[in-house]
Amino acid sequence: MTPFLIYSQEGPVVTLTMNQPEVRNALTGNTAVDEFVEAAARISADLSVRAVILTGQDSVFSSGGNVKDMRRFCTDEMSPADIRQWYLLGIQRLTLALYHLEVPTIAAVNGAAIGAGCDLACMCDLRVASESASFAESFVRVGLIPGDGGAWLLPKAVGMAKAMEMAFTGDPISAAEALACGLVSRVVPAEQLMSTANALAQRIVRNPGNILRMTKRLMREGQNNSLESVLHLSASMQVIAQKSPQHLEAITAFIEKRQPIFPD
Repeated sequence: MTPFLIYSQEGPVVTLTMNQPEVRNALTGNTAVDEFVEAAARISADLSVRAVILTGQDSVFSSGGNVKDMRRFCTDEMSPADIRQWYLLGIQRLTLALYHLEVPTIAAVNGAAIGAGCDLACMCDLRVASESASFAESFVRVGLIPGDGGAWLLPKAVGMAKAMEMAFTGDPISAAEALACGLVSRVVPAEQLMSTANALAQRIVRNPGNILRMTKRLMREGQNNSLESVLHLSASMQVIAQKSPQHLEAITAFIEKRQPIFPD
C-alpha cells in the first residue's frame, strides 16, 4: 500500500503531504493514524525542525473518515465497546499527536476539507487556503457527531456561533467564507498555495527553535488556564529563554546591527 504521508524536510521546515488522492486522503481505513503519530514523534524529537506544513496531494485536502469503511460499525462485527475503543486508539490518537506537536504547524488547504478533514486543519496552528478550498463540519450529514475532537477544535478557530452553524447544518463553506470567519488567515490562487505556506514558514523559522517551542506551549496553555497560572508558567519559561545562547545571540546581533545566527 502507498504510504499515506510523504515526509520531506528542507532545512528547518518539514512538509507532510497526504498522498492517497484515490480515496480523497481519507483518514480512516488505512495507515493514516499510525503515520501521523510516527511523524509527530519524529518531528518533536528532531530539534532542527522549527515548523511543519501539512497539505494534500492533487486537488483534495482530506475527505475525513472513509464512509465505505464505516459500514462495519453498523453491523454486529463491532460492539459498542469496540467502537469506543476504536475512536480512543484510532482517530483520536491522530488528533492528540498533531495538536500537541511542539513546533508551529501550518495547514496548506489545497482543496476540500470535509468532516475530520476540516478538523485536521483546525488541529494546526495556522491555516492558509487555495481559492478552490472548501470546509465542512459535515458529520451530521452522515448521522454522526464529530468524534475526532471537532466540537473542541472548531469553536476555538471560528467562535461558538459559527461552529454551531457549521456543525448543525453540515453545509460547506468556501475559502472566501473561511477567511471571513477566521478559519483561515489567507486565501491565494491554487498555484501560489505552497509558496505562500513556505514563505510563512520561513518567517517563523528565522526565529530560534527552542523559543518557538516554548512560545507555542505557552500560547496553548493560555487557552485553558487562568491568567495567574499562565503568568507563573511564563516566569519559569522566561528563565530558560534568558539563559539560552539564542537569547544572547539575539541581543548581541541587535547591538551589533546584524542578523542573528541561531543554532538548532
